[in-house]
Amino acid sequence: MIKKLKRILLIGGSGQLGWKIRQLLAYSCEVISPNRIELNLLDGGLIRRRIQEWKPDIIINAAAYTAVDQAENESKLAFFINAEVPRIISEEAEKQGSYLIHYSTDYVFDGRSKVPYKEDDTPNPINVYGESKLNGELAIQEVMDKYLILRTSWVYGHKGKNFLNTMLNLFQERKEIRVVDDQIGSPTSVSMLAEKTILILQSISIDNNTPKGLYHLTSAGSTSWFGFSKKILEESKWKDKVVITPILSKEYISCAKRPAISLLDNNKIISELSIIPVNWRRLVAPEIKS
Repeated sequence: MIKKLKRILLIGGSGQLGWKIRQLLAYSCEVISPNRIELNLLDGGLIRRRIQEWKPDIIINAAAYTAVDQAENESKLAFFINAEVPRIISEEAEKQGSYLIHYSTDYVFDGRSKVPYKEDDTPNPINVYGESKLNGELAIQEVMDKYLILRTSWVYGHKGKNFLNTMLNLFQERKEIRVVDDQIGSPTSVSMLAEKTILILQSISIDNNTPKGLYHLTSAGSTSWFGFSKKILEESKWKDKVVITPILSKEYISCAKRPAISLLDNNKIISELSIIPVNWRRLVAPEIKS
């Protein structure tokens, strides 16, 4: 049970992360999870009116434009969803005295660091998606006092468009697959991310000791896209039927540049909020089976 809270507005409740959060919040408190007609994210005025009407204690923004390559050609749309919408939400949340939880990305960094990035390291995005998400972070920090931004990475789950489902579909179609092996990150399951979000919510008191600021939250451990794909194959029913070959990023044609190493340091959220990330290897099989 989430104590001392009356109403949560979950934006993006039909997406892979929002859907999982909505599942976990069921019956624990009042949750407003509007569909795309009830809350059209392309209509800033509607967003303002809905927040004013619903008067939530907490807003969870799990909505985002996440098509990294497509964003290079749809920068206006990416910036509106990832930067302008968070600004609108923040302005209305601040007026209402609402608390905001918002998700960001490892792609705010350029990937040149040899050690995991900390929250106070200087961002330097190298693609439109990362730049738009960084602008969303800055908008929230500029407007709000009571907010929590969770930067995460390589998010996947059994629902929606993500690397896990892309691989599972390819396993059905091909006997040989080539996957990039020189980009390193931490695959983060939506189940873990949602569960840790709920733990944070359970600790929240609107009036006292509410966690605020920017935190990194990914699965523990790291791998490459190739290593991730091998683990997915190992846990799937196609493990003896498909061969995966490692390749370099330069061999894979894509519109957007991606960070070579985008590891995030979780020590702040561990020490300050007692949130303990789970190793990514333990989470792949449960996500496939779910």
